[in-house]
Amino acid sequence: MPRWILAVLWLCLAQIGMAQQFKVANRAVQVHGFFSQGFVYTDRNNWLTMNTSQGSGAMTDMGLNMSSQLTDKFRLGAQVYDRNLGQLGQWHPSLDWAAADYRFANCFGIRAGKVKTTLGLYNDSQDLEFLHVFALLPQGVYPADLRDATIAHAGGDIYGNVTLGRHWGDLSYTAYVGHRSDSIYSGYPYLIRQWSTYLTDMGGLQYGGDLRWNTPVRRLMVGVSRLNQDITAHGTYVSPAGSAAGLFPYYESSRQDWTNQFYAQYEISCFTFDAEYRRYLRDQLILNGSTANITDMRAWYVSGSYRVSAKLKLGSYYSHYTVTDVYGGELADQGEPNLTDTSRPSNHIYDKVISARLDLNRYWDLKVEGHFIDGYASTGYPAGFYPLQNPTGFNRNTNALVLRTGFHF
Repeated sequence: MPRWILAVLWLCLAQIGMAQQFKVANRAVQVHGFFSQGFVYTDRNNWLTMNTSQGSGAMTDMGLNMSSQLTDKFRLGAQVYDRNLGQLGQWHPSLDWAAADYRFANCFGIRAGKVKTTLGLYNDSQDLEFLHVFALLPQGVYPADLRDATIAHAGGDIYGNVTLGRHWGDLSYTAYVGHRSDSIYSGYPYLIRQWSTYLTDMGGLQYGGDLRWNTPVRRLMVGVSRLNQDITAHGTYVSPAGSAAGLFPYYESSRQDWTNQFYAQYEISCFTFDAEYRRYLRDQLILNGSTANITDMRAWYVSGSYRVSAKLKLGSYYSHYTVTDVYGGELADQGEPNLTDTSRPSNHIYDKVISARLDLNRYWDLKVEGHFIDGYASTGYPAGFYPLQNPTGFNRNTNALVLRTGFHF
């Protein structure tokens, strides 16, 4: 582990129990941070770009944020984030979010800057490991290798909460528009390196909304999200004639790119139950516009967790992910097969998970998690299993042990 990571970790530990606040121009500034370290072992396929079949600790992330409530209605904040997940992230820190938030009234507010994207139950909190029972959120809906694709947008939101009356609960809404900008150290750029294609940038227009209803049934919430995108990517590729011919410019662009997500959460006593469904359709012109690639991903999960004691939580979920790939244009003319049979392991991932979380103190948690995976979903879009990390091919089934510990202040 690099020394500077250890330094950050010890800084976090040193701050435990101390007030994380100072003043600038007589305004209080709050400082919070987190650090997590994971270890993953799989009995067969390598997973999430790590060499997990030999056991891998290449799973680290951290963040540091500052915020200030300048007035009763106006708040500023920002967060720096860094991670390494196998071949992804690669210790390239980024400005994760930085936003100004002005709330005119409970029913209407605005946010502007680089803003976390509201999508489903956990998109905007997926990196805050200490908030969740699970070491890995359901990967069919919240893929760790594709965090950059949905985490934030540079633009603006409007949001608010509307009370529907004593017997109808309340509605929370968010609508947004902005620009998504992916790291070149994310899952999709890494996936297409297997075809000697190297991206230098990826991103584009992103707009959508979220509506969630806190129902009259106590602690029952249901919601729906929609995300539309117009994504382009640029880079270089090696000519099929061979590397001696040199590198050529590469680009791809969206024809359609949208996500629908439906979700529900219910809490009763010491139990929490979640359910979500996500459909992501990606209709992309690839290979400099010569080929159409339509990828249709559908995923759902159900999860439950139970607080056994003040320090121990147990949880389980089932994640069901299917994907189809259809080609048109040049690749279709060359006989590239369509991948449409979701019963095949190359087109699905079914993941059964059991998990335990132990809170060692207020700031430190430890998680132990087992995954029992059927399928590997190896298509033209990432799903956790990468050919570059599995050069001899895939096995149908993978069992995984995930250990993860995290600190926050």
